[in-house]
Amino acid sequence: MSLFRKRNPPEKPSGQQLMYSAPRRNGFHGSYYNDNECEIRLYRNLRQAVPILDAAIQKIVRLTGSFELKCSDSSFQKRLDHFSKNVPVGAAARSLQSFADIYLDSMITYGNGLGEMCIDPKTKTLSALICAEPSEIIVKAGKVPGSCRFFYPQKENNCEPVPLPHPERILFTALSPAAGDICGTSLLRGLPSLSEILLRIYECIGQNYDRSGNVRYAVVYKPGNDPSDRAYAGERAAAIAREWSDGMKAASYGEVRDFICAGDVEIKVIGAENQLMSTEIPVRQILEQLISKLSIPPFLLGLNWSSTERMSSQQADILTSELEYYRRLLTPVLSKICETFLRLNGSDAEVEVLWSNINLQDETELADARLKNAQALEIERNLGIA
Repeated sequence: MSLFRKRNPPEKPSGQQLMYSAPRRNGFHGSYYNDNECEIRLYRNLRQAVPILDAAIQKIVRLTGSFELKCSDSSFQKRLDHFSKNVPVGAAARSLQSFADIYLDSMITYGNGLGEMCIDPKTKTLSALICAEPSEIIVKAGKVPGSCRFFYPQKENNCEPVPLPHPERILFTALSPAAGDICGTSLLRGLPSLSEILLRIYECIGQNYDRSGNVRYAVVYKPGNDPSDRAYAGERAAAIAREWSDGMKAASYGEVRDFICAGDVEIKVIGAENQLMSTEIPVRQILEQLISKLSIPPFLLGLNWSSTERMSSQQADILTSELEYYRRLLTPVLSKICETFLRLNGSDAEVEVLWSNINLQDETELADARLKNAQALEIERNLGIA
């Protein structure tokens, strides 16, 4: 029984629903997006426009690490391992690890991970896994607390959405959902405004280099007080311009020509007196905000900011806690897939997901801790304490 009073809440605005559309076949085979399609398109374009965001998410996915599956029934262990290594994921990938990587990437980018377990109707076995972006499936709270319902939207003629035929095959995970919401929150939320400023700075840098970086010259001929110089000033200016133009064209082909002229001729670089504005400080301030949201140490992204060894160690510990959080979200999904595979193969065994240590530093620290504990135990035994 729920602790809260059961009532029929009003329909939430479209921005709080997750939608998905697909052909009416075995589950869905299309792409996913939030009912707020503009927000989903914004996050996708944001990763394309700001490479550091895309690199950070890819590193998070890779650093989450690999896992092993342990079946409580040893007679099904080989089948489970073979399934984990060879299960098709979409049309281009294989293995349960590939599915976990794609699923986590979608969950971080859009706030929701959504997938499907495809059942072969002939053999009644788990034949493939599908993972897609959030798009055109309506997700609502179920009648039972803690459950979800999935629907096909009917956008034509404002028809009522149609329930999915096999909701038990759907895999759905929300990233950091707000209280009372079903859908999660993208890790990129809050970054578009800062990214817009960053892209504007880079655009201005490019425009400034187009104006000042591509060197242009001003050649000024000043005729003297001699009447003959003033009489032929136009012809001499045209000759100087012609020779200067020929010399610049020859330089583009690698030929060096000296420019020789008589009279008072002044040559200046246009815009040389104007210094380009320094953008190092504002760019770094914005990047610090972006990276703080992603919880990635700067040195992993190739940013050589000043940091001590102690600071780098603390940043690595923070990243480890973030990766452990993503592992906790992925573990129930992987367990559900493996247990579904075992049930379809006639086994009621349980599956345990064993994650590898995140890095070799963890292995070293664990080994060092075991060594010190063993040494302490030996000393206590020699003293008769233990």
